[in-house]
Amino acid sequence: MQAGPPLEEAGPLCGGVLWHPVLPQSIFFPSQAAAELDADRRAYAVWVSEIMLQQTQVATVIDYYNRWMQKWPTLQALAQASLEEVNELWAGLGYYSRGKRLQEAAKKVVSELAGQMPRTAEDLQKLLPGVGRYTAGAIASISYGQATGVVDGNVIRVLCRLRCIGADSSSPAVIDRLWDMANALVDRSRPGDFNQALMELGATVCVPKAPLCGECPVKQHCRARHRVEKELAFASQKLFGKPTPVPDVEDCGVGDCPLCPPATEPWDSSLGVTNFPRKAAKKQPRVERTATCVLERRGCHGAPEYLIVQRPSSGLLAGLWEFPSLPLAQGLQEEKQKEVLADHLQAWMGQPVVAGDLRLIGEVVHIFSHIHQTYVVYSLHLDGDVTLDPALSPSRWVTEDEFHTSAVSTAMKKVLKAREKQHGEEIGPGKGSKRKRGTKLQGASTTRPGTQLSLRAFLRAPTSP
Repeated sequence: MQAGPPLEEAGPLCGGVLWHPVLPQSIFFPSQAAAELDADRRAYAVWVSEIMLQQTQVATVIDYYNRWMQKWPTLQALAQASLEEVNELWAGLGYYSRGKRLQEAAKKVVSELAGQMPRTAEDLQKLLPGVGRYTAGAIASISYGQATGVVDGNVIRVLCRLRCIGADSSSPAVIDRLWDMANALVDRSRPGDFNQALMELGATVCVPKAPLCGECPVKQHCRARHRVEKELAFASQKLFGKPTPVPDVEDCGVGDCPLCPPATEPWDSSLGVTNFPRKAAKKQPRVERTATCVLERRGCHGAPEYLIVQRPSSGLLAGLWEFPSLPLAQGLQEEKQKEVLADHLQAWMGQPVVAGDLRLIGEVVHIFSHIHQTYVVYSLHLDGDVTLDPALSPSRWVTEDEFHTSAVSTAMKKVLKAREKQHGEEIGPGKGSKRKRGTKLQGASTTRPGTQLSLRAFLRAPTSP
C-alpha cells in the first residue's frame, strides 16, 4: 500500500447538498438547519431507508420505503404495529429479519428510552437491535451532525482504490483500517453531506466495473490510477525504444504488510483500477431440498382456497407464512418423498393422507444468500371440511388474493405460480379454440423436429391446402 498525498487536501467531494438515494427532499435537510427541524423524525427516516438498503438495490427499495412511511410515519407508529403487519409490508424485500429487528428497536425506543433516539453512533449501535456500525454512523452523521465516518461497499471500493489496498477487503484488519480512514477523512462541519458524497462517488463514478476515472473529483489522489498511468507511460516509452522500470506500486516496503495484496495475486494489467478491492473467494451456498404441498379446497363462493401455516418466530424467514413444508434428506426418491410428506400432512389434519393422492407439480428453485433451496412441490385437493390441529403452528385458509397480501416469501409465490401453471395446462386451450389435440395448424411444416430443410425445399413455393 502506498502512502500517497493526504486525502484531506482533496477537500469536500460535493459542492452542495447531496440528496439521499431513497429519502424525499422533504425529509432530508442539510446539517446546518438541524436545530430548526425534528432531528428524531429525520433520524427515523434515515434509519428505515438504510435498513432497507442493506443488500437491496435502491430501485427496489423506493416503493417499499414510501409505503412504509405512509403506514408508519413515525417511530411511535411503528412501535404500535404488529409483527404480522411488518412482515406483510416487508414481503418480497428479502432478509426478513431486518423488518423484525427494526420494529423491536422502535418498541425499545418508545418503552425504554422515552421515545428519544440515541444521538451518537456509539449509543445507536449499543442500544438498538439490528443497528450495526455502518447504520449507526449514517444516522448519527446525517441526522445529528456527529463527525463520524461510514464504511459500506461503495466506500470500501473508493478507499481501496485510492490507497491500493490489495488485501482481502472483508478481513478484520482491512475493515478496521478503512474505518480509521473514514473517521479521519469526514468533514467536521458537514459530516452527513460528506458521507453521502463519498458513498455516491462509489455508486456513480468509482463503480465496480468500467469506473469513470476521468470524471472522478479525487483522481489526482488515486494510487490505483497512478499505477495505470505509469504502465501506459512505460508502454509508450518501450514503443519508442526507451524502456524505464516501473516501480511496483503494491510494494510498500514493509514486510508482511496486512494491506498489500499477497504475492500469489499480483497486479493484473488488464483490470486496471478494478484490481481493487479484492475479496476472498465466495463461499458456496449449501444445498437443501424441501417438500412443499399446496393444499387446496373449494371455498364458500366456489373459488379455491389454500392452506398456509406460519413459520417459527426465529430462524430463516421467521414468522412468515408458507405452504406446509418439511426438509428432505438428500437422495430421497419420489415415492419416499410422498410418504414422509403424507405423514407430515396427516399430523396437521388429524386424518389419514394417502401418499398416492399427492400429485407432483415439479421443482422450484430459490436462491437465498447462503442457501440453494429446491422446493419439490406437490398438490392435494381436499373434499369437505378439515379440522386442523390447534396445537401445531398457526394456520389458516386463504384465497389467492389473500395469499398475495399475506406475509409470504417470494419463494412461496413461485410455488403457487407453479401450481397455477399446472392447473392451466390441465384445463387446456380456451373456450374459443376449435383445434383438437394432435391436429396441425394450416401450413405447418411436416419436417421432423430438429431436421434442417434443404435450400431447395426452403425456397419451394407453398402448396395449396
